[in-house]
Amino acid sequence: MAVLTYNKKGAKATTAAKLDATVFGLEVTSHELLKQAYVTYMANGRENLAKTKKRGEVNGSTIKPWKQKGTGRARFGSKYNPIWRGGGVVFGPSGNENYSKGLNTKAKRLAVKQALSLTATEGRIKVIESFDNAGGKVAVTANFFKTIDATGTILLVVATKNDIVTRATRNLVGVKAVSADYVNVYDVLNCDLVVIEQLALDAITTRLGDEAGTKAAVQKGAK
Repeated sequence: MAVLTYNKKGAKATTAAKLDATVFGLEVTSHELLKQAYVTYMANGRENLAKTKKRGEVNGSTIKPWKQKGTGRARFGSKYNPIWRGGGVVFGPSGNENYSKGLNTKAKRLAVKQALSLTATEGRIKVIESFDNAGGKVAVTANFFKTIDATGTILLVVATKNDIVTRATRNLVGVKAVSADYVNVYDVLNCDLVVIEQLALDAITTRLGDEAGTKAAVQKGAK
């Protein structure tokens, strides 16, 4: 599969880059694995901030609200019991909950390939020879994306993400830069366009391609 390729200045290159069919050419008949990988990514990034106080953790006086007998009212030992306003909370979050989910490596790799395949099928991948912005200027990056007609939310995949790449992209709304080793289902599915550096494309193909099971799936889809 050939895809549009651009040089450092944003002009179309004379030769188009080729996408490996074992990574970008899978036939996705079910989206269940993609959903599982997406939910797993979200769950593992969830911060556990919610916490409620139990009756023993509420600050204040521990004096008995009224005497045990003789008032005609029900007996209470503390005004912080859960059925009173201002009291403790029953079965609330403690702050120790574990929301993380697990997904085996083989499933993760296949999910990423399925996401990349869907993106390639929809024509939402562009390849650049290299991301050249030595000064780390945001304006240079913005002009480059404008030149190659990259609009919307953009996922920039580079071979190595360093401080210069971060500085050149962090203030651009809708642009996220990741290294080839950290391409994931969440970022790929949530962007309008994937812009991949040639070295990053080679790294992704080396890491995810040439698996017997993937080749079999591609051959089955081609029939």
